Amino acid sequence: MNESRRAQPIDCYEGDPELLPVAEALCRIDAQTTIVAGNEQVALREALGRIVAHAIISPMNVPGHTNSAMDGYALSAEDLPVNDSRRLTVPGTAWAGRPYDGEVARGSAVRVMTGAIMPRGTDTVIMKEQVEEQLLAEGEAIVIGTGHRAGQNVRQAGEDIAIGDCVLNAGKRITPAELGLLGSLGIAEVSVKRRLRVAFFSTGDELRSLGEPLAPGEVYDSNRYILYGMLTRLGAELIDLGVIRDEPEAVRGAFLEAARLGDAVISTGGASTGDADYIGQTLAELGEVRFWRIAIRPGRPLAFGRIGEALFFGLPGNPVAVMVTFYQFVQPALIRMMGSSESHPNPTVRATCLSPLRKRPGRVEIYRAILARDADGRPTVRSSGKTGSGLLHTMSDANCFIILPEDGKSVEPGAEVDVQPFFGLI
Repeated sequence: MNESRRAQPIDCYEGDPELLPVAEALCRIDAQTTIVAGNEQVALREALGRIVAHAIISPMNVPGHTNSAMDGYALSAEDLPVNDSRRLTVPGTAWAGRPYDGEVARGSAVRVMTGAIMPRGTDTVIMKEQVEEQLLAEGEAIVIGTGHRAGQNVRQAGEDIAIGDCVLNAGKRITPAELGLLGSLGIAEVSVKRRLRVAFFSTGDELRSLGEPLAPGEVYDSNRYILYGMLTRLGAELIDLGVIRDEPEAVRGAFLEAARLGDAVISTGGASTGDADYIGQTLAELGEVRFWRIAIRPGRPLAFGRIGEALFFGLPGNPVAVMVTFYQFVQPALIRMMGSSESHPNPTVRATCLSPLRKRPGRVEIYRAILARDADGRPTVRSSGKTGSGLLHTMSDANCFIILPEDGKSVEPGAEVDVQPFFGLI
């Protein structure tokens, strides 16, 4: 590594005691985020949540044939009455999957089911409920009145998708809707971006794995399970390196192994400049990492940079701060690395706040909250209670974040606030 780079100090906003604004932190992270190389071909059933690698072009029309949008009767628009009712004979029926055989003559109408191919000689469908059905000695007939228009209740071939249309652009995340869309085109396999490899671990002598007995002062490692859940929901390939002891060689080895295996590396604990000095020194030797104090609560300390080719995020040790910093800073970056074209991975909605919320000037405040609807169906939100960054149960009790912007003020009940729903986020 270049010695001038190695000598750069690990700092807090480049030595400035002021906090780093959230927008600036996001901008700096974005500047170092690149899409990972590599695509793979997967079966359609395995494509849910994956990112489309290349634009997908429709090989066919959808619908493939002009067909009826309703159960009813197909006829020529030239047989629609203008001033009075008209009787038409009914020579047969067209079913979905079993077309009517033959051409429909003027003065006739064929009974059609929804999805049935329009018989030759017809271009209009009248709903079954809008006709009078008759059974005459010479056969079936219908009587239709006025008020209909040519071409009604008919789906044209290619109306939904035309052959040659681009149906999905590169960068599109595949949801159940896209699975159905591709299935309707007969596409059995999709080229997608390879899964993002994310290596993660926790640091701390006080941490124990599940099943181990706890000595005084020790706690179970919940942060790795939080990361496991968040990364799994994101569709990443997980590389869990476990709990790393607060020993220089162990920490150094973990960082090197994580950077070798992963496109991104996430650690919890040791994100603050006040944490074990050798962690900062180790990161300075292995890559280019900065320790930031971000103008956000909870989640102020965040380490960010690169270790080798891997993007690195050092998150705080408190569980709630881990989740907040992951969703606000890490997840958007990982989504971009995956090749997604999503422009707003953390969408917000507006809701009426029912709780008083304190807000300190100059920083973003994030409250755990419960989003609901009032008797009139309007969205409301209230704080879920305690706000300590170590109180993990408060995340389980909540279903959203309230986001109070950096330039905002304290909130009184009745004010409108920005809300990030957990549904789709978490």
